[in-house]
Amino acid sequence: MRHTGFRRTFVAIGVCSSLVLAASACGSGDDGTASGKTRITVNCEPPKSAKVDRTFFDADTAAFEKRNPDVDVVTHDAFPCQDPKTFGAKLAGGQMEDVFYTYFTDARHVVDINQAADLTPYLKELKSYDTIQKQLRDIYTVDGKVYGIPRTGYSMGLIYNRKLFRKAGLDPDKPPATWEEVRADAKKIAALGDGTVGYADYSAQNQGGWHFTAELYSQGGDVVGSDGKASVDTPEGHAVLQNLHDMRWTDDSMGSKQLLIINDVQQMMGSGKLGMYLSAPDNIPILVKEKGGDYKDLALAPMPGGKGTLIGGDGYMFNKKDTPAQIRAGLKWLDHMFLTPGKGFLGDYARAKKNDAPVGLPEPRLFTGAADARDQQVKKANANVPVENYQAFLDGNQQLQMKIEPPNAQQIYSVLDSVVSAVLTKKDADIDQLLKEASAKIDSIPRS
Repeated sequence: MRHTGFRRTFVAIGVCSSLVLAASACGSGDDGTASGKTRITVNCEPPKSAKVDRTFFDADTAAFEKRNPDVDVVTHDAFPCQDPKTFGAKLAGGQMEDVFYTYFTDARHVVDINQAADLTPYLKELKSYDTIQKQLRDIYTVDGKVYGIPRTGYSMGLIYNRKLFRKAGLDPDKPPATWEEVRADAKKIAALGDGTVGYADYSAQNQGGWHFTAELYSQGGDVVGSDGKASVDTPEGHAVLQNLHDMRWTDDSMGSKQLLIINDVQQMMGSGKLGMYLSAPDNIPILVKEKGGDYKDLALAPMPGGKGTLIGGDGYMFNKKDTPAQIRAGLKWLDHMFLTPGKGFLGDYARAKKNDAPVGLPEPRLFTGAADARDQQVKKANANVPVENYQAFLDGNQQLQMKIEPPNAQQIYSVLDSVVSAVLTKKDADIDQLLKEASAKIDSIPRS
């Protein structure tokens, strides 16, 4: 999702859990030269309140400037990195930084309204470009031209509590691989009593629609077809809702409290009262540092269903007003900060370990080939979390289709929120009618 904290909080190397931080200032408004140097403005600098992250970010930027004395980098911070309330207005007004942060879901829109520089002629300046996963690079590629560079990526999986699995007589080394198995395991976990919930799901603030989409992908379905029309009123869409209905009302394995959002579910998992929920790996350190969980009890499995998983992430795009010199400087800065395996703001795992940040989580996994091998080697050497708890996720993801969020995601999620919430709060909810109405509403959303 787009909203910080709903989808993902990037806990990469700082003790603060929010690297999805933002820019409030505008672009340079000049020709990009200052005192004979090429000047670039960049955003997503951690705020001063995130002391460790801010220190690392500024130190890495200073090291870049020392290595490239002909470049002056001006960093901007605020919260969040991309604020949906102001992002569109800044774009329309041509007020973005020279190098600016975007979610994957916004890349096409930025290009469509002609606010992104074409990076294609300058890609030779980005040493790491060919090492980045192609499916992530493709997100920023429109009509054969490259308009942005991925920085991180994530995919959804199933977080589960190994301790509760053992108490319920389940094998924590064999997490559920199908939705039928999720239902069966959730029922056994809920039977432990004392307020224990087997499986929890979101159903408010657009988060229910987001998870419906992930669950639909896992069944092999889609929210919007290749023709741009809604494709939720399908056997796959029905299966998602029927499964939720049966766990909620037939098995009583989802608890009576509904209309949950991410913080509610994280609190349940951190307190040891929840067996399973869908999330990306970045939730795990939040569960430990903020919600009382223990790394040894938390594990991650691939999305049940075996067909697909929702992916997301972020990257940087360049202002269409940038000069060639600014584009070249910005690409070099991205290489230095984020895209060198085992180094930089997101990859200096030794530094992260020294500052008690989690090292060894299975994502973000940005690279391929030798670059990926190098990144994983350095990560493994500095791991301070039980990496064996995430092996099932890593292995299972290799078999899944990776699918990005749909266009107009937030508007679609708002529609689907009401569908999920109805199923979880009304025992007699008419699934067929809900999907029919949702399909019509999605088709009425203006295409951007």
